[in-house]
Amino acid sequence: MEILHGFASQLLLGTVTTLRLAAAALALGTLLGAGGCWLQLSGHRPLRAAGYAYAAVVRGVPDLLIVFAVFFGGSLTLATLTGRYVEVDTFLAGVVALALSFGAYAAEIARGALASVPKEQREAARTLGLSTGQALWTVVLPQAARVALAPYGNQSIVLLKQTSIVSIVGCDELMRKAAEASGATREPFTMYLAAACIYLVLTGLMTTCLEWAERRAMPLAAR
Repeated sequence: MEILHGFASQLLLGTVTTLRLAAAALALGTLLGAGGCWLQLSGHRPLRAAGYAYAAVVRGVPDLLIVFAVFFGGSLTLATLTGRYVEVDTFLAGVVALALSFGAYAAEIARGALASVPKEQREAARTLGLSTGQALWTVVLPQAARVALAPYGNQSIVLLKQTSIVSIVGCDELMRKAAEASGATREPFTMYLAAACIYLVLTGLMTTCLEWAERRAMPLAAR
């Protein structure tokens, strides 16, 4: 692709890193979201307060500040523990920062989805002789998962776009590669337009997959 002046392969490498970054952050963030939801629904007040505090703090702070806090805070912590300067891996810092942000929203999505399941459903399950755990796994969670699917998918698309902010600490994802190509060719419009097209393709594919999953879930919800 001559229009990219030989930087197509670099943009491709950046795209792969972006996908790896998003996938790892999504997996870790989902676990954090599940943990945050469990804390918020806990019967113990300190745990419940911790769950709400996590969601409130992370959702109230710009994602860029979370990236800085993880990257520089991690380096400071490691330096204190080892007695020498240790720079945190930029990819790892990006994964943790994005996962923290995603987890806070995922916790709220999960809590709202669980709350949407009528109490009568749980009571009916107990009437049928199911234990609390069986009712949770066979009655409550399947319905909550269908409710949470759309907002969870939308937040995943947001996460994919948020990977761009990790370029600020030097992670070689798509935006970082586009910026390097822009500086080398002195054609920022071309390089950033190429990056925008790649993001559009990725988010379009994710949107298509999400719509397919929602269509698959609709017949199940009607049963």
